[in-house]
Amino acid sequence: MGETHSSHEARARGSRLIALAGPFQSGKTTLLEAILTHAGAIPRQGAVAAGASVGDASPEARAHRMSVEANVATVDFMGDSYTFVDLPGSVEFAHEARNILPAVDAAIVVCEADERKVPALQLVLRELEEFGVPHLLFLNKIDATTIDVRDALTILQPASRTPLLLRQIPIWNNGVAVGFIDLALERAYVYREHAPSEVVDIPKGESATEKEARYSMLERLADYDDALMEELISDIEPPRDQVFDDLTKELRAGLVAPLFIGSAERGAGVTRLLKALRHEAPGVAEARARLGVAESGPALARVLRTVHTSHGGKLSIARVLRGGFDDGETVLSVNGEDRISGLSRLLGANMSKLSRVHEGDVVAFGRLDHAQTGDTLVADARADRSALATHAPAPDPVHAVALVVKDRKDEMRLAAAVAKLVEEDPSLVFVHDQEMSQIKLYGQGEMHLRVALERLQSRFSVAVEVTKPTVAYRETIRHKVTVRGRHKKQSGGHGQFGDVVLEVGPRGRGEGFAFSERVHGGAVPKQYFSSVEAGCQDALIHGPLGFPVVDVEAVLTDGSYHTVDSSDMAFRTAARIGMSEALGKADPILLEPVLAVDIYVPNEAMSRATGIASGRRGQIMGFGPREGWDGWDKLEALIPEAEMDNLIVELRSATAGAGFFRARFDHLAEVVGKQARDIVAAHAGHHAARAAVG
Repeated sequence: MGETHSSHEARARGSRLIALAGPFQSGKTTLLEAILTHAGAIPRQGAVAAGASVGDASPEARAHRMSVEANVATVDFMGDSYTFVDLPGSVEFAHEARNILPAVDAAIVVCEADERKVPALQLVLRELEEFGVPHLLFLNKIDATTIDVRDALTILQPASRTPLLLRQIPIWNNGVAVGFIDLALERAYVYREHAPSEVVDIPKGESATEKEARYSMLERLADYDDALMEELISDIEPPRDQVFDDLTKELRAGLVAPLFIGSAERGAGVTRLLKALRHEAPGVAEARARLGVAESGPALARVLRTVHTSHGGKLSIARVLRGGFDDGETVLSVNGEDRISGLSRLLGANMSKLSRVHEGDVVAFGRLDHAQTGDTLVADARADRSALATHAPAPDPVHAVALVVKDRKDEMRLAAAVAKLVEEDPSLVFVHDQEMSQIKLYGQGEMHLRVALERLQSRFSVAVEVTKPTVAYRETIRHKVTVRGRHKKQSGGHGQFGDVVLEVGPRGRGEGFAFSERVHGGAVPKQYFSSVEAGCQDALIHGPLGFPVVDVEAVLTDGSYHTVDSSDMAFRTAARIGMSEALGKADPILLEPVLAVDIYVPNEAMSRATGIASGRRGQIMGFGPREGWDGWDKLEALIPEAEMDNLIVELRSATAGAGFFRARFDHLAEVVGKQARDIVAAHAGHHAARAAVG
């Protein structure tokens, strides 16, 4: 079917980048498949469940039947080039979108009329609103719902700070949506399976409903157009071009979010969706302005995503925001210069080579070793490097595992392999914890880390076992004691002699270690004071309970020395001996780290969140509405670090995947009784086992 309307508002020209966003399992990847089919990029629509889709082609996505990375596909539709980027719906993989969304022209938000998914939808819409990305909603699975579309609008509106604008209403036949009426065009369409909808007359029984819904749409548009408001008041039918001009302007300005309906699985409503994008969505000029990129200057691109492939090496998927690039051209990023080794257009996992790319295009740049996700690429060696990095800050991790390589020869390869994973996904954090003798991987949830470890084995052939991260327990003392530490050794020639009297006592929590001296009469020469302090600190590394000691003070009060045999090392050893004895006598106690945890959940999940925190020995400190977020609450609690394992898993299970938390160290608290004895015994057993293996 040909064009059905024209608009005086300028249609964007050139290649456009459109994000497909929405909650988990809303149908984004299926919609991408339908779009590719309707645009003629693939011969028939594949099923996501059958592992036959262009998107979600990675082994991990196929295995888990979910998007675990952004999928990019470029197609031509009615003479224009469109790149669609299908963003993961799970909050565990949401960080990737934060480097992509600033560079898109518009977003299609795929959603359902399901109150349980409204909090997750709100997270998606808030990101788009904060980035200033124009967006429309596609109410999916219309063929499987019986809810009135205006009731659906009422359900969805609380998720959006931007007013939702109903653009289409369904045509019902025996309780099933068989088509729709476009309120802007005032035309009716009947769905055809995996084909463009057929234009029909507006059914007589739907005429009154259509007029009422259209008037509501015009009223919303009139909020931003005084001329239209006057026409409505005067009962004058506005020209169709004026209506489309208003729809275009208000979408691009982020004043409204139009709501379209359809079924991605059946391909229903997709052609009208594409035509709305064609006429109403902005182009690269608006994205460039939003990013603060000047219209003129050397060719410039922004890296949206980094991928390490098994055979093609590193790929930097980037959008050209200005000018064009040739294969083999030299580009500058914040960390240095690289020569482009291949330019490719993407259709999921398939790539087609290009010799040159143009403004607005999204392509894969080959082997840019210095470029990172979020970097700006410039075809000008004189550019200011400091202005070329625009990475989105990574979210704080909420889940962690400790890694042990199955084959010890892989230990060196592990760090290099994980570094590539972190380059692809900056929301992963890799830490080699020297104190705990553990290699730890932090991320956004259980599935996030599981996928990372699957990639570690499948791509880099590094197999690991996963254990629970060790908690950084500490110990301190209750009482003050005085001890003598003496080190004397004679082995021919100069001997070793050091003798100190130490007064050792507790300090306030968080005050750390302090050393001072009250030596009279030169019992210990001044040149040995620093060695005595160092010896005291040596003893703090492993206290009598087996953990580092904190919050103690040591005062050197007396001692003796030998003019020949005394030395720095002798006094350091004497101090360590004395300090170790003092710690054992001063009633040592075990301390555990306690975190201040801010938990964010939808209102209806607050009681469950409180129960989850309390069940983890949490102390509830306060709760109330989450500022700036309608329908959300914030719970503040103090929770021991030992109780944090799988908190995010339990929290998301209780909130349909939407809940999350932020945690920070708050203080050390005493552990008593059986729990303390069990921790000490387990720690001793672990060290004994390690010593036996060693």
